[in-house]
Amino acid sequence: MKLSGTTAFVTGAASGLGAAMAKHLAAAGARVAVFDRNSGGQAVADAIGGVYIQCDVADAKEAEAAVGEAVSVLGNPSVLVNCAGVGTAKRIVGREGPMPLEDFERVVRINLIGSFNMLRLAAHAMQAREPDSNGQRGVIISTASVAAYEGQVGQAAYAASKGGIVALTLPAAREFAQFGIRVLAVAPGLFLTPLLQELPDDVQTALAASIPNPSRLGRPEEFAHLVLALAENDYMNGEVVRLDGGLRMQAK
Repeated sequence: MKLSGTTAFVTGAASGLGAAMAKHLAAAGARVAVFDRNSGGQAVADAIGGVYIQCDVADAKEAEAAVGEAVSVLGNPSVLVNCAGVGTAKRIVGREGPMPLEDFERVVRINLIGSFNMLRLAAHAMQAREPDSNGQRGVIISTASVAAYEGQVGQAAYAASKGGIVALTLPAAREFAQFGIRVLAVAPGLFLTPLLQELPDDVQTALAASIPNPSRLGRPEEFAHLVLALAENDYMNGEVVRLDGGLRMQAK
């Protein structure tokens, strides 16, 4: 798929992986809708000549209205990249007792239900597009995590939510094949996002040392480079690609 002249939706685009993704899509010539609950998304949209739309991706009505607005301004999308997500570090049963159920629900709601919500809406909008010369109408790429495979102690909610994204990828790709819409996911390892940047330098150094090669935290632009390659390659479909420097996380 040629990205120049297409419309691309990016969720969680106010910072981190999402912001890098929005910037790289714009540099490739796409018209970009920046979706985020954080009003910082406006600055990202201004910087790339895109459109900022405030949106809770896990809210059905709010997301429907946001997608409708984006379509009316930029046209039906060819690309959706799901980057919106949150994490939590809590044991299932800790010193104060069982994990509050609402903590688990919040992570699954935003990470998994939010990704599915935007996937269903974007896929519907993509179906209204005319297929290109290769019979393609669009591509949807969600953000999973290596925690889907090697979730650590304290990552039950996060790992479950990202594992859901992994499991969703193939059936969605199979369902949308008839419309020329591909579905993929990327499973990043440890990346230098705002969350990790808040950690002390010695903690960041220790995390980087656990990565075989290169022994450093991933850069958001490296995530964006991979996603662009996946979007442009029509033969990539139904796959989850790890991006982790060879990292295999231990139990703790």
